[in-house]
Amino acid sequence: MSHLPHLIQDLGLILIVAGVTTLLFKRLKQPVVLGYILAGLLVSPNFTLFPTISDIHNVKVWAEIGVIFLLFTLGLEFSFKKLIHVGGTASITALVEIAAMLGIGFTLGKLLGWPAMDCIFLGGIMSIASTTIILRSFEEMGLKGRKFADLVFGVLIIEDLVAIVLMVLLSTIAVSREFAGTEMLTSILALAFFLVLWFIAGIFFIPSFLSRAQKHLNNETLLVLSIGMCLGMVMLSAKAGFSPALGAFVMGSILAETTQAERIEHIVQPVKDLFGAVFFVSVGMLIDPQVLVDYAFPIIVISIVLIVGKVLHVTIGALISGQPLKRAIHAGMSMGQIGEFSFIIATLGVTLNVTSTFLYPIAVAVSAVTTFSTPYLIRLAGPAYALTERVLPGRWKKALDRYSAGAQSITAASDWRKVLQATALSIVIFSLVITGIIFLFTRYGWTWVNTHIADGIWGEVITAVACLVAISPFLWALVLRKVAPQSAALLWSNRRYRAPLLFLRLVRAGISMLLMSLLMLSFFPVAIAIASAILLVTMAATFSRRIHRFYIRLENRFMFNFYHREMQEAKANLRELAPWDAHIARIIFPAGAVCTGNTLEEMQIRERFGINIAMIKRGELHTIPAPGRHERLYPGDKLFVIGTDEQLEAFKKYIEPANGQSLAAQDGKEVVLKKLTIGETSALLGQSIRDSGIREKTNGLVVGIERNGQRILNPESTMVFETGDKVWIVGDAELIADLIAAS
Repeated sequence: MSHLPHLIQDLGLILIVAGVTTLLFKRLKQPVVLGYILAGLLVSPNFTLFPTISDIHNVKVWAEIGVIFLLFTLGLEFSFKKLIHVGGTASITALVEIAAMLGIGFTLGKLLGWPAMDCIFLGGIMSIASTTIILRSFEEMGLKGRKFADLVFGVLIIEDLVAIVLMVLLSTIAVSREFAGTEMLTSILALAFFLVLWFIAGIFFIPSFLSRAQKHLNNETLLVLSIGMCLGMVMLSAKAGFSPALGAFVMGSILAETTQAERIEHIVQPVKDLFGAVFFVSVGMLIDPQVLVDYAFPIIVISIVLIVGKVLHVTIGALISGQPLKRAIHAGMSMGQIGEFSFIIATLGVTLNVTSTFLYPIAVAVSAVTTFSTPYLIRLAGPAYALTERVLPGRWKKALDRYSAGAQSITAASDWRKVLQATALSIVIFSLVITGIIFLFTRYGWTWVNTHIADGIWGEVITAVACLVAISPFLWALVLRKVAPQSAALLWSNRRYRAPLLFLRLVRAGISMLLMSLLMLSFFPVAIAIASAILLVTMAATFSRRIHRFYIRLENRFMFNFYHREMQEAKANLRELAPWDAHIARIIFPAGAVCTGNTLEEMQIRERFGINIAMIKRGELHTIPAPGRHERLYPGDKLFVIGTDEQLEAFKKYIEPANGQSLAAQDGKEVVLKKLTIGETSALLGQSIRDSGIREKTNGLVVGIERNGQRILNPESTMVFETGDKVWIVGDAELIADLIAAS
């Protein structure tokens, strides 16, 4: 009889027991994660009534692969654009809650008499809620379209990013065994440096590569390629001194911005489910039932403190960010649990051998308790709000209402703040990119040139020149690129702001000189470096126009890749409108047009040309969605228009100035076109377009209705919705999604 390897034997045992336990937990309508943990307990050496695995080392390796795939798929769901869109409300709420739970966890550990390292990791474990459990609970209760659910999802996005940072910081603390402020600051700066560098490089190259290789990418090839890129970033992350999980998360978030994101997520899902199951089974294998009995009191105390602490501080954070009391309480009651990231943080402590043996099973037990309590807490949010409203003093309620209304009314920063924010962001991004390129050339390029091309002084010259060519477009952008041009122009018109604006330009120029000096001093003595810097400034001025054009091409490529996914989704929707031959276009209103300053009513655009203006973008931050008939058009306005090619061409000729200046038109990216189907239970059924309030709810327009196979473009506002109508709306993506969810 042939010998069966232990790896296959252990895997078979794990999957059989896990399959049975997950079926049981599905029947009980409980999270399958808890079933996997129970399966791990049953097959572990700590539980002797069942056969046990024979080689724990192999299972641990598989569990590490499971963590990598868990973080990879979390990255695919993350998307940096989601982080941009969550806004200040979710950010403030998340940061208040995380900071509070870190402090509570550390203090609670100290009160229990635990070592400092256990207290630090307990704070990290208690600070991150479970995305999986919350999503599942919201789906089962039909709450995904509610306003507080959007706030919770935003907080979860921030928590995912903070969890990655926590893993890096906890690793640093664990290695140094102390709160070394310098080391922690260095780790944070290194993390920011590599994250920005990897993200910019990834967005610039990977979407373009996938787009060109698209015709060769069947499911098998795409699976192998995406996993290969994931593991490649894992190796790069480990080489840079970070955890492998960080690399997996970064690659997932880069691929989330590509047009292949949903397809990759779909084909990777079975692999992630398999290795994820092994990971959660390995979590259960480390549980010692005797430890749970011995530490029953800490488990109960931590569970109670965690639920109360998270509910309270999410609510407080939401109130501070300006949310109404009802929404804040519902958000708080939804987040009283810990989950998968807490397991990973606990696993990190075990892997680094810096936490006590009891902390890991305690974390798992607390997760189980809080997971079971989550649905009940969400259901109790309504009664909790009613009770709070009854006992809260009247003047407190009025103060909260005034504060919330005031916070909601704040829509834009001052021009000066916009310029400062844009300048700071520009300095940070371009400085990091330039520093990263210099680092690559001094660390690796110099060695390669000395080995393969020339050594000595000529090798240094060749490397320095190549590095300079690589950083030149980013140096140009750092010094000369216009930031917040509309706001800067308004400030420049006021004489007292000219000196500060000039100072900001000098700061940018000084930083660029500092970076160039860093490059030159990496290869040459001080005197030669200074002379080279002067020469380089002269050459930069000479070739400024060419460098400018080259940088614009780079920026356009990056922005195209960054928004390509949304553009493809819009085109997919527009293909369904093919019989109408209607599409979204962006038209820049030119200087010199005969209708400059006229209202839309005076121009009769819809009546004369059959088009709709869905949005007007005036300047960088002033946006007018679904403009009214009294809105006027001015030179430089970006008009997001929907119509056929013929209609758009006629409109462009109408607004074209007498000198024949050409107009720029391209597929819009700021607005979306979405389809809403009117069902039998829809709140819109039986209402007219005007009475339904779609314009106000979505900041958009109804541009078409498909009814009984017939298509009606630009329907009248008095048209009444009927069952089965397919309503096409163009407007704000998030507001349309809210309307679809509510309907």
